[in-house]
Amino acid sequence: MPFLKSEHVMVKNIFLALGFTLTLIGCTTPAPRYSIDSTSYQATGKNERIQFIVLHYTAENDAESLRILTEARVSAHYLILKKPDARIYQLVPDSERAWHAGAGSFAGRSVLNDTSIGIEIVNDGIAPEYRGQKGYHPYAHFVPFDALQIRKVAQLVNDLATRYRIDPTHIIAHSDMAPSRKIDPGAQFPWQRLYQEYGIGAWYDEADKAEFLNRRTLVAPSVQEIKQAFRDYGYPMNDTDTWDKASRDVIYAFQLHFRPEQPTGEMDAETYAILQALNRKYGG
Repeated sequence: MPFLKSEHVMVKNIFLALGFTLTLIGCTTPAPRYSIDSTSYQATGKNERIQFIVLHYTAENDAESLRILTEARVSAHYLILKKPDARIYQLVPDSERAWHAGAGSFAGRSVLNDTSIGIEIVNDGIAPEYRGQKGYHPYAHFVPFDALQIRKVAQLVNDLATRYRIDPTHIIAHSDMAPSRKIDPGAQFPWQRLYQEYGIGAWYDEADKAEFLNRRTLVAPSVQEIKQAFRDYGYPMNDTDTWDKASRDVIYAFQLHFRPEQPTGEMDAETYAILQALNRKYGG
């Protein structure tokens, strides 16, 4: 059936409109691409995002540690297995946030997942026969680390600390930042050896410790003075006037790190002397 005159007009208008649209499209100028200049100017008000290294033990075997850290809602940047291979496994890129630290704080910073690298080491933690025991575990209850694992830790931590310019006092135990929740990597983790043999982390000078011990016959410090010294170093110590459970948890965490052969959770002259020696050395 032939088109009506009105239909011819309508079709003609459609083609005219399409032609006008195509003309506009053909004349559109592409948006310019702008370059990013990252060298001409640099701000001084900045620091590394990664400011802490937090060390853990898994309290599981190799297979279960791998499963939990790759499949569950917990993770770490690096995993050091117990099996004697030459590998250190990276599970999360350094640039991404791993879920390893949880609630806690250190050196005035909370939410340490955002500013730390987490390293998990396969280790049973507390020996099976002592698990479930209440109170603070002594040195003998913890399981030693393998020598190969410690060599791997030394290489990895040294590389990370150099790359990100980590302060020695910011290479910490999970228990240092969460003393009422965690005790890893425990009393058998060789902090002193890592410091003396590899230059990793913080450790006190024996001469300073001896000097402060010799001063113990002078005026005894108050609870608040001692607690402030813990806070000066970085520990999340409360400001109560007593050695309550939360305070003793901090003492125990400190002893696990700096006096591991005798971790009691009780404040004593040697513990305070070590704390004072550390604050003298690292400016706390």
